[in-house]
Amino acid sequence: MRVLYTKDADFKEAFEKILARAQMDVEEVTPIVQGIIQEIRTEGDAALCRHVAKFDRWEPKSGEELRIDPALMRAAYDKLDEKLKAALHLAYERIEAYHKKQLPKSWIDFEENGTILGQKVTPVERAGLYIPGGKAAYPSSLLMNAIPALVAGVEEIVVTTPTPDNEPNELLLAACHLCGIDKVYKVGGASAIAAMAYGTETIPKVDVISGPGNIFVATAKKLVYGEVNIDMIAGPSEIGVIADESADPRYVAIDLLSQAEHDEMASSILVTTSRELADAAVKEVEGFLKVLKRKEIASKSIHDRGAIIVAECMSEAVDIMNRIAPEHLEIVTKNPFELLPKIKHAGAIFLGENTPEPIGDYIAGPNHTLPTGGTARFYSPLSTEHFLKKSSIIAFSCQAMQDIGEAAAILAHTEGLEAHAKSIEIRLDAKRQK
Repeated sequence: MRVLYTKDADFKEAFEKILARAQMDVEEVTPIVQGIIQEIRTEGDAALCRHVAKFDRWEPKSGEELRIDPALMRAAYDKLDEKLKAALHLAYERIEAYHKKQLPKSWIDFEENGTILGQKVTPVERAGLYIPGGKAAYPSSLLMNAIPALVAGVEEIVVTTPTPDNEPNELLLAACHLCGIDKVYKVGGASAIAAMAYGTETIPKVDVISGPGNIFVATAKKLVYGEVNIDMIAGPSEIGVIADESADPRYVAIDLLSQAEHDEMASSILVTTSRELADAAVKEVEGFLKVLKRKEIASKSIHDRGAIIVAECMSEAVDIMNRIAPEHLEIVTKNPFELLPKIKHAGAIFLGENTPEPIGDYIAGPNHTLPTGGTARFYSPLSTEHFLKKSSIIAFSCQAMQDIGEAAAILAHTEGLEAHAKSIEIRLDAKRQK
């Protein structure tokens, strides 16, 4: 694992590479994804079945075979170990409680002259959730995407997930049943995104798509944006840790590896003011790597894309982390709350040594679908608002029109929009003639 010192002559060059961690080579991927999307748009279920046969190694004879029977979801839920079932329920309850607090409200204001202004908040009618499958399936991602939609009041939720060899993940099916979702389809990749964006004979068109995925999924979401809304364009997972000399190097090391084990492209970055912690963390990382089941993935990630940066002071450490704008940020210092006001950019912030990032992945309550690759500078975590839309409410009385209509007409004339101005003026004139 690389150790960088901010005083080193080559630090700036090395740091620029860290900031470029999210750059994806989409030149080869984009034409492939465009072709997949076009096939789904023109051929519907026939293209879906062909893509499933090609990528997931089983051959559905019709689109109807892609849908998972809700009875199988119920059976998977019923077979759950009781401790696992209780854990899922606890996660559901905590995620639901947190997201209920995010709900925006409709409102109406009345002015003395009879003007009524307000905002009407309504959910989208149908949401599409993409949940990765295959070698690794993540029921936690289903909960984190489905529950905000349910809290928002979405009437219909559609789930797509790849099922290599036609073997759905039992725990994912159980989580779907827990969330009351009965429209789950065995299709993945760009094909699934296109199917939800444009609709096929079997999979209905949705209004918003959320959920993580690989470069093909991310590219497809980017290409269909505008036809539907999307949550964000997410890249590989990442963690940033700010720590001082009080941090336990074992805690820091395993937290860095908690993201490295996700993906060879994941990035794990420690910024510390302590050279002693930096050296100790390197040793602990190497020790943990020897015993991790996913050590090949974690080792490639941590050695190719991980880094430890030794800063001259805590102020410099914070500035560096704000430039990185990590998906997950842990602050492991003597008093982490002192640094909180100085943090400008982070998807989720974990404060103190007893708050490791994985607690947020599963059970804390806030959403774990977060902006990656520095996009925390302008993106927010997935929330109930991603499944809501707002309409403005405007109602004018005759008196209100008399009070401010002339100003509106003047502005319309200034922009050369005669019909705009006339629409207002004929009402003003009609009132004056009475």
